[in-house]
Amino acid sequence: MIIGGKNFDTENSVYVMGILNVTPDSFSDGGRYNELDAALKQTEKMIEDGASIIDIGGESTRPNHKKISIQEEIDRVSKNIEAIKKNFDIPVSLDSYKKEVIEANISNIDMINDIWGLKWNPCIAETVAKSDLPYVLMHNRMKGDYINFYDDFMNDIRESLEIAEKAGIKKENIIVDGGVGFQKNYIQNLEVLNHTKSLKKLGYPVMVACSNKSVIGLTIDEDVNNRLYGTLATTALAANDGAAFVRVHDVKASMDVIRMVKSIRKQSKWIQ
Repeated sequence: MIIGGKNFDTENSVYVMGILNVTPDSFSDGGRYNELDAALKQTEKMIEDGASIIDIGGESTRPNHKKISIQEEIDRVSKNIEAIKKNFDIPVSLDSYKKEVIEANISNIDMINDIWGLKWNPCIAETVAKSDLPYVLMHNRMKGDYINFYDDFMNDIRESLEIAEKAGIKKENIIVDGGVGFQKNYIQNLEVLNHTKSLKKLGYPVMVACSNKSVIGLTIDEDVNNRLYGTLATTALAANDGAAFVRVHDVKASMDVIRMVKSIRKQSKWIQ
């Protein structure tokens, strides 16, 4: 897969997407990187720590988040995207599901990260197809009214993939994300984390994105500022199960875990 002119070996490698939230209210790092200088310093640090992609979001998607206008979201992300592209040689992903926000930044981004998997506004599918950019298709739904969670979850993703195909989005541009933390209860989130291999069978690279999320806090009984070790456990599981990307706040620690898992896996032929 080519992202931002760089080759990503999604079959054999695990890449870290560093999270840069330029928002005042994101659940984990809200308010830290609102100012451009702070955002650039954090970007530089994540690159030094091993990030392969920077994912920029201008609106929080945490439960009960404050809705903002399209123009405000554009204003938040555009200046940061332009500055990062000017100062660093790294692919930039835009975390947005809004057609207008994507189109306003289409010439400066290298990837689209859509938490609604083309289902919030069907018009986005045409925009994604025309852009010919790599696209993260995440599972989500309006209500968590599942009958059989696993079957419904997989069918939801297949529906999004059908929308993508009909719109002309190239298969080789798609990455699938199980959507941990979005319209799922605690047990369902754990089930998604345990099904990276099942998602891979759909024929697409898989992204695991659960850094510091509530499923970790509920498991280890820690607040959002103390969930690094729990997050690293999910990174290790993702790497072992064949995920191609992990989306995280703490890049250095995640890179260390991935290197360790990959080193162990390389020796698996000796294990009886």
